[in-house]
Amino acid sequence: MVTVRSQRGRRSPSAGVAEAGAAGAFAIVMAGTTLPTPLYGLYRQEIGFSELMVTVIFAVYAVGVMGVLAFGGGLSDVVGRRRVALVGVAFGVASAVCFLAAHGLPLLFAGRLCSGFSAGLFTGSATAYIVELAPTEGRNRAALVATAANMGGLGIGPVLSGTLAQYGPAPLRLPYAVHLVLLAVAAGTLRVLPETVAGPRPWSAARVRLPALPASVRAVFVPSALAGFVGFALLGVFTSVTPAFLAQYLGVTNLAVVGLVVLVVFSASTAGQLLAGRVGAHRALPVGCGLLVAGLALLAGALTWRSLALVVLSGVVGGIGQGFALRGAVTRLAAMAPAAERGQVISAFFLAAYAGISLPVVGIGLMAATVGLQDAGRYFAAAMAVLAAAAGGYLLRHGRTDG
Repeated sequence: MVTVRSQRGRRSPSAGVAEAGAAGAFAIVMAGTTLPTPLYGLYRQEIGFSELMVTVIFAVYAVGVMGVLAFGGGLSDVVGRRRVALVGVAFGVASAVCFLAAHGLPLLFAGRLCSGFSAGLFTGSATAYIVELAPTEGRNRAALVATAANMGGLGIGPVLSGTLAQYGPAPLRLPYAVHLVLLAVAAGTLRVLPETVAGPRPWSAARVRLPALPASVRAVFVPSALAGFVGFALLGVFTSVTPAFLAQYLGVTNLAVVGLVVLVVFSASTAGQLLAGRVGAHRALPVGCGLLVAGLALLAGALTWRSLALVVLSGVVGGIGQGFALRGAVTRLAAMAPAAERGQVISAFFLAAYAGISLPVVGIGLMAATVGLQDAGRYFAAAMAVLAAAAGGYLLRHGRTDG
């Protein structure tokens, strides 16, 4: 049972204010996970490492997220949403401190790992927290607020760091100093919000529980997971490899512009999730797969003709497809899973999705060392398009019988 309880000696904020406060904290934490995106080129110049190492540093973040999802996906159900969210903020602070002090690869790896832990803890707990803090009649809208906070934060991060690095002093330090201030605001906000889990238990009560798949969701899980994998792979490319392509092949070196290009794909994902609600979960997932194929084709064209306009268009189309696929998959899996196992099923889906951020991105880095970034990107686009097409085709053939 979930209930909102006031903190001792404090007046609990209204439901609308509490929901907005939690959403703001969510956006701030998620912004930190993409803050380094426009800065990788500067790190390469200062520290000296290859494009492959950029993708490995980026993938470390996914390892942190996946570790939390695999071993602590239901933690906030036991110890409380607010408590887990505050730990997520603490890992965000640790990440920012690592980047502030970084003069070599070890602290960059540590910063990305802490960032992954922060996102993994926040993604599940904050989404549930926002929904539970909202007025009862506004729960469906609150789920969209949580999505917007998540994707909005991911999109704002590169714009914030790119603008500060381009026009402010100390480009590799100022973005993280500003983010530390924002994290302090997020922590202060969370401290005054009420807990929504009735009778939260101490940390010692937490137990590792690996995600599992009940029989009722297995038929639709594989194509859903494939779509999630491809969609998150596209996000991973835009936040790790695209800045290098913009600089090397298109001469786009303004870091604020790089941040805006990355913002496009996350904004499109949010729009896709909003639009997906109008077509229903059964149609949203295959439609999302089709849009992902189209977005990947545009990305391949952008790489071939070295076109900034096509890069942006691929972000728009592919981002909308990712949003459709994500909302369709989560909605269908949540509806088909038994209530007692719903959290495990969703965690298993996000494990597959976050694998898409790590494995293909590192693959691009490996291929770029031998065939160049341009060809590596085209091979990636082709491989991901095949997966998305296969998932979409299966769903079109079997969608009516999968629940």
